[in-house]
Parts: sequence; structure tokens; C-alpha cells
Amino acid sequence: MDLKTLGDTPPWDWPANAGATFLRVLRDGEAAEPDRLLAAELAGDMVVINDEIALALLAIASDGSESGPLRGQAAIALGPILEHSETHGFEDSDDVPITEATFNTVQESLRLTFTDTGVAKDVRRRVLEASVRASQNWHRDAVHAGYRSDDEDWKLTAVFCMSYVPGFDKQILEALESKNPDILYAAVCAAGDRGVDAAWPRVAAIVKTNEVDKDLLLAAIGAVAAIRPERARDVLGDHVDSDDEEVQEAALEALALAEGPPDEDDFDDEDDFGLDEVSDEEVPLDQRGKIQDAAASENAGIPPKPGRKVGRNEPCPCGSGKKFKKCCGR
Repeated sequence: MDLKTLGDTPPWDWPANAGATFLRVLRDGEAAEPDRLLAAELAGDMVVINDEIALALLAIASDGSESGPLRGQAAIALGPILEHSETHGFEDSDDVPITEATFNTVQESLRLTFTDTGVAKDVRRRVLEASVRASQNWHRDAVHAGYRSDDEDWKLTAVFCMSYVPGFDKQILEALESKNPDILYAAVCAAGDRGVDAAWPRVAAIVKTNEVDKDLLLAAIGAVAAIRPERARDVLGDHVDSDDEEVQEAALEALALAEGPPDEDDFDDEDDFGLDEVSDEEVPLDQRGKIQDAAASENAGIPPKPGRKVGRNEPCPCGSGKKFKKCCGR
């Protein structure tokens, strides 16, 4: 398969030489920029990544002669393997496709790139967004600095990182009131990922809102189940019967995650959704944009069983221990 075909093919259907193809393009300084960007994105997939590919991505991310977008994409592509490595550790070499030495080299090199203020802002942002996937002592100060910045881009990166770095509940609550739709989306995700109980009224209000960007709604549906699972049924009742298949699926999976499969008879049409503490006034929300390059593909390469669609919040069939939406379903 050529590079474009690989990009259009599910990772679990890639041929055995896919990694070699990505590596060849990454190392070819004469290759077209779009090809190298695509190779960098795909090379971070758990199906193919290994020491050689990780170090090739790191070399690009650290090289000042490479373009900013390519350096940023290469850095982001390293995020999934950093998180996977920290989650599983190195006691069993079969659990992680890179060695501990490579893991340490990647972490230290990304730190040095981030602390070099001569590096372009967007590269440093992507480096931080990737690096926080495996915690280090310097991350807290970096996230604090980004959040205190008057630069909305740095604030967005900081709130994104709060999903991975603990101790920022107050800042997440503040970000939930942001007029910037990207920051609001990142804050909803962080509130769910960190289980910020005080965020419940705001996140539940988003779920209740009639007109809201669907990606934000999906994030809020997942967040309410994580923040107060015992209240999720009260809030998500209407969405179980949504005409939008994706919204309905997200609501059912959130309930399954919170308390097991729901019974339709348990939903009361006249339920007040348990939102006494939330105003009925519609939450004004602008169209949410995407967090550019905020996450690389994390596919682990084992497909779901034929004929069955894996739910976004179900355990990933690859066995990583993460939800499908944060692993193979990314």
C-alpha cells in the first residue's frame, strides 16, 4: 500500500511493512511536506510504533530545521506511546513496544525542546500536549504558566493538559465559563477526566441545552457519567431517545459505564433531570472549533468483533485498559 492508501485504511488492516513505509518517508528530507505530515501522524499508531519510529519522530520534533507543523505533528504522535508506557510500565517487555531507554530519551528531549524559548510557540504547545501524557515534575509549572498567559492559545493548551495533570480543579471550573468554544470543550473534557464534582452544575446544564455543538454535547454526556455516576440517569434520559444515533449511543454508553445497561421504563418523561441547581436559561455557546492536533491516533490495532460496533465508552478491545474512544476509537 502507498502512504495515502494506508491513511485511508484502518490500522488493524495495515500490512506488515506499514511501519517501514512511514519510517522511510519520515527520514526522507526531500519528500513532500504533506506526505511527511501524514507519515508522522500515522507513525504514532500503536500498531507500528517501536524504538526506531519513536526516535525518528523525536528527531523531527527536536530539529529546528524542520517546519513547525511537521515538528508539532511528530511531537503529538509521541503522546500515545508515552501514556501507554507510563500506564503499563516496563516489567514485561511484551506490554510496551518501546524500551524504557527510548521512553526516557523521548521524555527528556521533549522537556528540552519545550524549555527552549527560541522554539516556535505552536511547536512548544504540541510538545507540552504530548509530554503530559506521561507525568513529569515540570509539567505543573508549565501548565500554570500557560493558563496564566494572556495568550488564548497557551490557555487552551493548558486546559487540555489539565485532563492529565492533577491539581487544577479551580482552573477547570474557571475555564468552564470561557467564551472561547475550544477552551470550553477542553474544560468539559478535563472536568470529566479528573472527576471534578464542583463542575457538575455547569456540565449538566450543557447536556440539558437544546442547541449545542454536538462534539461539546458528546463530551458533556461522558463527563456527567464520570463526575456523578449516580446522577447520570437523571440527566441523560432525553438523550437515550435522541433521533441522533451518535448522541443516543453516547448516552446509553455513559449510563452503562455509570451503572450498567439502562431500562427504558426507568426514565420518567416528567423528570426534572436533577438540575435544581442549574438555571433553565439556555447556555449560550458558540460553534465549537477543533483543538488542532491536540491528539494523535492511539489505535492499538486489534479490531472489534465482526458485526458489533464497539461503544465509545466501552473498554477497548485491544486490551489496553482504556476506553475505546481514547484508544482504538480515537
